[in-house]
Amino acid sequence: MNAGVRPTLTLALSKGRIFDETLPLLKAAGIEALEDPEKSRKLIIGTTNPDLRVVLVRASDVPTYVQYGGADLGVTGKDTLIEHGGQGLYQPLDLQIAKCRVSVAVRADFDYASAVRQGARLRVATKYTSIARDFFAAKGVHVDLIKLYGSMELAPLTGLADAIVDLVSTGNTLKANNLVEVERIMDISSRLVVNQAALKLKQEPIRHLIDVFAKTVASRH
Repeated sequence: MNAGVRPTLTLALSKGRIFDETLPLLKAAGIEALEDPEKSRKLIIGTTNPDLRVVLVRASDVPTYVQYGGADLGVTGKDTLIEHGGQGLYQPLDLQIAKCRVSVAVRADFDYASAVRQGARLRVATKYTSIARDFFAAKGVHVDLIKLYGSMELAPLTGLADAIVDLVSTGNTLKANNLVEVERIMDISSRLVVNQAALKLKQEPIRHLIDVFAKTVASRH
């Protein structure tokens, strides 16, 4: 690398809530995105800092992009990190954004407590198979996991599953589909993750961002 040329940083974000709630953290570092991902078709967005660009990827792909160096750092939910396994990632900071919870939900007319008490084998639909497997194993409940990628609420309504394990934010989607939350598994927020090689090669700019983010998060709590 030429002397005096600062390395370019690539930050992986997913569209939607994580992108929107990361913007104020970037702003605290004096950085703003040059385009709105909801209006632009671009998957790589420049920022007001010529040394930082944002790549837009699926939420579930953020840890993979960072792990393999497609991005130097990223912001991803704790749920996604657990499912990914977090290999090869440095996790310096809980950003306390995009908060929600992972919960078990069932049809309003399904007696979940009784089924668990009687040792029934439950069919559980989820895309969070690791979280669900560990949770039910710890309770000693036998489950058959059915992996789904979207519209979890349909599974109990169509008889595909007895229960779902999914992210819950307000609970309005559950209510609208006549489902009830019966157990809260864990609270979720989004983390900053960093590629371990990038941390060594681009230490100064990455450390600077981590410090600014940390101060901003601390000032909110």
